[in-house]
Amino acid sequence: MARRTLRDFILFGLVGVAAAAFHYGTLLVLCEGFGANPVPASALGFVAGGCVSYLLNYHVTFVSRRRHTLAASLFLLIALVGLALNALLMAILVDGLGVHYLAAQVLTTVVILFWHFLANRRWTFAPRQI
Repeated sequence: MARRTLRDFILFGLVGVAAAAFHYGTLLVLCEGFGANPVPASALGFVAGGCVSYLLNYHVTFVSRRRHTLAASLFLLIALVGLALNALLMAILVDGLGVHYLAAQVLTTVVILFWHFLANRRWTFAPRQI
């Protein structure tokens, strides 16, 4: 069981790198290219990365057999909690503490990584119970 958890966490992390590329890419394009405020730009990046994360985790990390209607609904619920955490932490770090938005996003990403792995492994992509 521990090996399976470690394997899942490693794959989840690799999928997270791909999702983060979309998240950070969106954040950078919006902030540097269009002068957008970092907090909503980060939220839009979070959504872009979330789409990549769902598809790769469904098919690669957890090899889910759940119907997309159920899995996507649970993933969305967990992602919305993650989005709220992302926005809250970014607001605290950037607006409250004056941390540079990229450094703040890295710290925020680390915190949210653990939330997403545990919640998605337990609920979204959990194997069916007989």
